[in-house]
Amino acid sequence: MSDETNRITRLEEMLAYQAKTIEELSDQLAEQWKIVEQMRTKLDRLTERFLSLEEQSLDAPPITRPPHY
Repeated sequence: MSDETNRITRLEEMLAYQAKTIEELSDQLAEQWKIVEQMRTKLDRLTERFLSLEEQSLDAPPITRPPHY
């Protein structure tokens, strides 16, 4: 084969490798985005739960001395 044919073949191989790499990275990015969304949802639920518990603790009666003192 001529040098030009070898060069074209190498470029095609490199292009195929890069296309495969880009596809794999895209898949990984999509998977990571799903995980981020799940974590965001859990964080939102935990924040709501924490605020709810905090509100409940604010409604507690004040601590006073027992009647036998």
